[in-house]
Amino acid sequence: MNRQTLVISLASALLLCGCHSSTVKISGRFVGSDAKQIYLEEASPLNQSFVDSAQLAADGSYSFRLKGVSATPVLYNLVYNGERIPLFLAGGDHLTVGSVGSVVRNYIVEGSHESELLRQFYQSFIAGAQELDRIVARFGRENLSDEERQAITREYTDEYYRIRREQLRFIIENKASLAAVYALYQRLPGDTYLFNGDSDVVYFRTVAEAIEQTYPESPYLQALLGEIARMDARISLASQITEATFPDLELSDIYGKKIRLSSLAGKVVLLDFWSAELGTSNALNADLKETYAKYADSPVGFEVYQVAIDTSKPVWITAVQEQQLPWVSVSDLRGRNSTSLGLYNVQRIPANFLIDKEGTIVAKDIYGKSLEEKLDELTR
Repeated sequence: MNRQTLVISLASALLLCGCHSSTVKISGRFVGSDAKQIYLEEASPLNQSFVDSAQLAADGSYSFRLKGVSATPVLYNLVYNGERIPLFLAGGDHLTVGSVGSVVRNYIVEGSHESELLRQFYQSFIAGAQELDRIVARFGRENLSDEERQAITREYTDEYYRIRREQLRFIIENKASLAAVYALYQRLPGDTYLFNGDSDVVYFRTVAEAIEQTYPESPYLQALLGEIARMDARISLASQITEATFPDLELSDIYGKKIRLSSLAGKVVLLDFWSAELGTSNALNADLKETYAKYADSPVGFEVYQVAIDTSKPVWITAVQEQQLPWVSVSDLRGRNSTSLGLYNVQRIPANFLIDKEGTIVAKDIYGKSLEEKLDELTR
């Protein structure tokens, strides 16, 4: 073979490889549902859009042939019977995906290491979220005793933190995979953060450093680096001295509206930390409601910014409504992992801080008569 022939042969081989490497084949069977159509959906950071669909054969089999797929894995979803199966697809992949019975909890995937890793995380995470839903549903039963409520709350909290531990374990053990990137962004109902808000940056940075070695061209790497930059900026901003002499908080109320502690500037504010899950708040809140009413019309306004250190949104909302709490009630639903505890160095619950109209913390853990004497002085 002369040199010219060799060059032409290599060029042809490269061209053929290039064509082959941009094509993905997906096939399999879904059994146990009446649904006859299956869809393939591209999941970009900005939106999700269907790119193909297929009719299932009588035996539940189907197939897709997708062209122009990047050599670096990208996220797609198979959508069947209203349920989504996430897959990382790269050009040249030949995948087998199928299920018997419940789709998400039982599906199998072969032919893609990243998609198989993703299945391991996703099925466990979804099972945990469904278990939390079942536990929450038990709160709706009539005539629950306090002991039964507390037992359900403990069960919810134990399951919540078990899922969290598994999620973080998966991320660390598979940090060089795109499945770990996917796991970083998954949240349980009511969650805003993976673990501790901006301190999660250590997990994002760990995964980004590993992905930079395994998938340096991945668009998800740039997304991670952007998220890290935003987290670093927020941490830097939080560490700077502000006009207020107290650390500011921004948490959501029972309706999901975010409320800043600093929005109450000019009033005397009692920053109160409590827990509906502990079940010991009724008496303290009852006393505080009397104090709150007493100073409702004082020359200098008085407000309570009450932070619930809880993980169960239903338990917290039920307590706020049943006790008819009239002040600002907020929570990040991260329990003992709430960053608000660290900002104020709170070691035990209940705890409170009294802030005067100038924004200075003037008392800590002040209750009853002592609180009213101080309010007499500050609200004149």
